[in-house]
Amino acid sequence: MKTIADFLFEAGMLKRTPRTGFQFLGSGSESVAEHILRTAYTAFCLAHISEKADKNKLILLALFHDFLEARIGDLNYMNKKYTATDEKKAMEDAVKGLPFETDLRELFEELWEEKTLESKLVKDADNIELLLQLKEQKDLGNPYADDWIYFTLQRLVTEEGKKLAEIIINTDSTNWWFDKTSDWWINAKKEK
Repeated sequence: MKTIADFLFEAGMLKRTPRTGFQFLGSGSESVAEHILRTAYTAFCLAHISEKADKNKLILLALFHDFLEARIGDLNYMNKKYTATDEKKAMEDAVKGLPFETDLRELFEELWEEKTLESKLVKDADNIELLLQLKEQKDLGNPYADDWIYFTLQRLVTEEGKKLAEIIINTDSTNWWFDKTSDWWINAKKEK
């Protein structure tokens, strides 16, 4: 049980581990845990768009896709030019002695190999989560977001991911809550 407690404390470190690319974008911020959460929601959506994906496997892969960043941190593209990490060693240390060690090893191997439909969809979910962040920053006026959006779109590999990304790019990030056609914003009447 102690290894499980340690595992859960390690998962908590993801809340305090910042995503580092935003320092170059100049706006926006999120923790790795926040990124993982929306990536999991995105994977859930892609699982329902795809007719062949194993939905449970896809969500599980999304939940663990950046788990090792609790140990190695989030390296942005500039960092990766100059720094190498040993994800395999981080994984070995993270899962050692856990009662579900084999399950986690298999998940990480599947993520790294990127051969299954689910691992490809998770990779797209990971990039789509960044795309959502970039679209929000673009809608707030960040002039650099478009360049980042262009390169993020180039990383998508599945048709499902590409279709969802196209919709995201053409959707105002406030549409989900700000109905500009409603008079509620003038009258603010509560429904009874």
